[in-house]
Amino acid sequence: MIDPVVETVWRRLSPRMLVVHPFQEVVRAAPALLGLLVAGSSSGGKGHLWSVAGVGLMVVLGMLRWFTTTYRITPEHVQVRRGLLTRKVLTVPRDRVRTVDVTSHVLHRVLGLARVEVGTGTSERRHEGRLKLDALTAAEAARLRVELLHRSPAASTTASTTAVTVTPPAGSTPAAETELARMRPEWVRFGPFTMSGLVTVGVVAGFVSRLVSEGNVDLGRVGPVRETWRWFSAMSLPLEIATVVLVLVVFVSVASTLGYVLAFGNFRLTRHAEGTLHVTRGLLTTRATTIEERRLRGVEVGEPLLLRAVRGARLAAVTTGLRAAQGAQRGGSMLLPPAPRERAVSVARLVLPRVSSGTPEAAASPVTAGLTAHGPAALRRRFTRAYGVHALVLAALLAAWQWAGLPSWTWLTAAALLPLTALLAADRYRSLGHALTSGYLVTRWGSIVRRRVVLECDGVIGWNIERSFFQRRARLATLTATTAAGKQGYQVRDVDLAEALRLAAASTPGLLDPFIVEARTMSTLSANSM
Repeated sequence: MIDPVVETVWRRLSPRMLVVHPFQEVVRAAPALLGLLVAGSSSGGKGHLWSVAGVGLMVVLGMLRWFTTTYRITPEHVQVRRGLLTRKVLTVPRDRVRTVDVTSHVLHRVLGLARVEVGTGTSERRHEGRLKLDALTAAEAARLRVELLHRSPAASTTASTTAVTVTPPAGSTPAAETELARMRPEWVRFGPFTMSGLVTVGVVAGFVSRLVSEGNVDLGRVGPVRETWRWFSAMSLPLEIATVVLVLVVFVSVASTLGYVLAFGNFRLTRHAEGTLHVTRGLLTTRATTIEERRLRGVEVGEPLLLRAVRGARLAAVTTGLRAAQGAQRGGSMLLPPAPRERAVSVARLVLPRVSSGTPEAAASPVTAGLTAHGPAALRRRFTRAYGVHALVLAALLAAWQWAGLPSWTWLTAAALLPLTALLAADRYRSLGHALTSGYLVTRWGSIVRRRVVLECDGVIGWNIERSFFQRRARLATLTATTAAGKQGYQVRDVDLAEALRLAAASTPGLLDPFIVEARTMSTLSANSM
């Protein structure tokens, strides 16, 4: 039994955040501070003094966040008040809370802190409707998660003029949970195929470029860099290209594997008796995300090209309150990291409401159901678009070679890649498909990243039918199912118009009847007038 404790004051964040935020501000400004130090020292100035002043300013700014941030939880609202010169109060209705995300970076864990992010499912694309509390103690963050998502009836009926602090009784045990998936050591083999190391390459390159620019550093004067460049310049062009590709592949593979282990170590997916799914993961930075199952509208099985080649896949939730637009890993909608595709399919069956509640899991499962192909017109459109883009690139390279002196190997390479373009177009067509089974709309598309979305028909709130000039000539359309979950819209691309109308009408019976009847009436009147 959870007893509400009435509070009438605004609560502050943990005083230990006075260490966290100044440190974060200094790290963000590190390139500029290093630039001040190098530039000032190289010109004979007092660069170290400017750097110390900059560090002091960052520390003060970080400390001000604690003095100007307070929050409180009432039976009806979650409120955060912040700002020094301009005071802002963000108010989120508690009945709009969809998810609670608890994250602990390395410094957070050392100090026993955590960051809480509350998702409401509103204006996710503009990053509005989300409430952040950084940083609370780890115990307070865990208690707040329970308070917001596992509310007791008594708490929900308390007077709205007071705040509520829910404290579990002494000696209580955690609610019953069922483990649905756990990280396996053999899954690490999928790390190099995620290509997440490319992000590391970009971050390192950006940091070095900014440091060199702001510090006015001449890399040609650095001994190891000068010797490496001299050794590299002595190679032939084919050998230079091969060396760059080899180094990049090795670095990206190692970085991707290391990132995979750090991001998904200790991964667990559990179902709690209160009707929530709980995802925990991370070695250095731990993250715990809680999703209300009644808000879950489907799943997305993602298969990037390299991951698909080794029969791997990843699984994400289609739900409200999570930043699906930023990607499953960063946004917290991930239900399973890159793993064997068979495991992703089995976990998807477990978390889908209709499937897990008793729908037969045979061929009717929406995760493995056969898909309806989109016909010859969609196939021609895939090849036309692929060859059209390739032809434009090839023409531009030819023009640059003819009039701007561009090396001939550029357009020769583009011409040699024509068969690859054909393979890409064919694969994009093979990925196209849709189905309607077990109360779910299933749509699949993509080649570089193939996605299969299983969307609950009850979560569809509207339809959009778009037809470009070329689609009208091919008698095709793009049908978009509008929903409040995930990316707010999922497309069935390049499908026959009659099939699009049939699919929309069958998914949400009665929703399109007035429009279909009106269209038929107008068509009949037009035929009679002729």
